[in-house]
Amino acid sequence: MTIVSSPLTGRVVGLTAVPDPVFSGAMVGPGTALDPVREVSEAVAPLDGVVVSLHPHAFVVVDAKGHGILTHLGIDTVQLNGEGFELLVNKGDTVTRGQAVVRWNPAAVEAGGKSPVCPVVALDAKAGSLSELREDGDVRAGDRLFAWQ
Repeated sequence: MTIVSSPLTGRVVGLTAVPDPVFSGAMVGPGTALDPVREVSEAVAPLDGVVVSLHPHAFVVVDAKGHGILTHLGIDTVQLNGEGFELLVNKGDTVTRGQAVVRWNPAAVEAGGKSPVCPVVALDAKAGSLSELREDGDVRAGDRLFAWQ
């Protein structure tokens, strides 16, 4: 079983609250979403693994079991061309749960007209393979979001 931790501090809102049909319809995979606190913060690795994809607005960490977790910082934030995001690791790096990956400012994202809501998705997971899935409530970075069987 893979335990997935929150990459951010904020409020869990669930995938259905994401203002993007690709995420809200779980087309990328099942998971949940966070409405982050509005302050400069670090998005941290949600599990131990290797950073296989890294962009200013999104990253994927894959664990030893091959489970990949996508953390997407805001919606349509690719259009910001990296402005307001600072990469703290490199693609190919091995990271540990809770290690800072990207520094960003959700308030600036929101001020730029984009949603700061952050999907946290289990890539290529089968329906029903996630348990203890959080859909609401406040979380701190590092708190458990769900388990992947």
